[in-house]
Amino acid sequence: MNDFNDRVIAEFRANHGRVVGPFAGAPMLLLHTTGARSGAERVSPMMYREDGERMLVFASYAGADEHPAWFHNLVAQPLVSAEVGDETLELLATPLEGEERDRHYAAQAAEYSGFARYQEQTSRVIPVVALTRR
Repeated sequence: MNDFNDRVIAEFRANHGRVVGPFAGAPMLLLHTTGARSGAERVSPMMYREDGERMLVFASYAGADEHPAWFHNLVAQPLVSAEVGDETLELLATPLEGEERDRHYAAQAAEYSGFARYQEQTSRVIPVVALTRR
């Protein structure tokens, strides 16, 4: 996964936030988190969904039975940043709960069917995280 992510990150930065392959045409960002144990900066490419002033990201981990490391990192340290196109934003990450989480996940799954498959593949509830400018 690291090699794949490294290629996506390089392509994202070289093409002002645009990538080809499985993410072609999708809204993408590079989420910067601080490692919960290591304290090291981590960068994770991912799709996002606009919601007014917020951006929503989905901790799908391709339907794995555990949350991705970036989710654990932002729960431990919710002050994050993200590269969107050529801009870097300082953000506060807040996991959504209940009906709000369900509504936004359903909208993402309706637009991008892979997210519906990811939820079917796992028994965990895939977190939805709101990123808000700080």
